[in-house]
Amino acid sequence: MLDTYAVVAEPSRRRILDRLLRSDSTVTELTEELGLSQPLVSKHLRTLRESGLVRVQVKAQRRIYSLDAAPLAEIDEWLSAYRTKWNRHADALARHLDRTKSLREEDER
Repeated sequence: MLDTYAVVAEPSRRRILDRLLRSDSTVTELTEELGLSQPLVSKHLRTLRESGLVRVQVKAQRRIYSLDAAPLAEIDEWLSAYRTKWNRHADALARHLDRTKSLREEDER
């Protein structure tokens, strides 16, 4: 299985994942919507399938690709510490802005 971090590091693969987050798609739909060549989309889909991020279902002559976000849990877990830090900074900024606004309102009175 491919390293999920390495797989999602590639911008075109992230665009494909973002598109599949909205709805399942064929290669043709992905190619048209993302403006990428069919061989490039197919290559990225193969990598995404091998990493477990994308599933394929065959319906008649069509292959329908869908997102399987489960492998992203590892990345989400790793980011949780950073998310906590970002939230603390955002909360501190909000408190600072509230204090600044209150001081301005007092000065205006």
